[in-house]
Amino acid sequence: MDKKTISRDGTPIAYQRFGDGPAVVLVGGAMCTGATLAPLAEALSDRFGAVTYDRRGRGRSGDTGPFAVDREVEDIAALIDASGGSAALYGISSGGALALRAVASGLPVREVAVYETPFALDDRGGKERAEYTERLTELLALDRRGDAVELFLSRVGTPPETIAGIRLSHAWAGMEAIAPTLAYDNAALGDGTVPHERLAAVPVPLLSIAGDASPGWMREAARVVADTAPSGSYRTLEGQTHMVDSVVLAPVLAEFFDAGDQG
Repeated sequence: MDKKTISRDGTPIAYQRFGDGPAVVLVGGAMCTGATLAPLAEALSDRFGAVTYDRRGRGRSGDTGPFAVDREVEDIAALIDASGGSAALYGISSGGALALRAVASGLPVREVAVYETPFALDDRGGKERAEYTERLTELLALDRRGDAVELFLSRVGTPPETIAGIRLSHAWAGMEAIAPTLAYDNAALGDGTVPHERLAAVPVPLLSIAGDASPGWMREAARVVADTAPSGSYRTLEGQTHMVDSVVLAPVLAEFFDAGDQG
């Protein structure tokens, strides 16, 4: 059953905790709700108290304008407080960027792990991101939510025929409902490049993970994240893509979080 904590600006944040061990807060990426990471939380629950939550503007959580990425950091702070006052963090994709921002801000975090934070490594990537940002902003301003979702899916490489099928599925209405939060994920990525200064401020062990079947630029971005952090390490998962299998990921996270707790 969902619990709720109240963020600093009064926004209710819905969450669930799986297990009774040391807290690990799981931060979802674009178009994700807490339910998306529930299988991973279940897989971690025998050793950790894995916390999933609906990021603001999604699911059973509230939303308070105007949006700022710092409000999402405050949401994580509220979840950590509700989980005993300290936690490890795991974030996937743009949720990883948010987790990195949270730990660099000084929250009471023991360790942080991220999976394929999609930072650009060159000027071409930055230009494509700028074009995406402009178009996304335009579509959301016009309340063209379906077109905003399609834009995002196209950007992450979803084939047109697959998008057409998703539009006809029962999932589409839910995706349109949280389409405005695509702007939140976009903002969490900053200018889209690797945030060297922020990573240099990460004071705890960091594990950056990628799937070895993911595009080369994504693996390289994950490696740069690890190399930039003072206590960073990098690992690839055999046969995995951006849609990582929780059964494969969970043991890797558990080993990392266990080592940090014992250290």
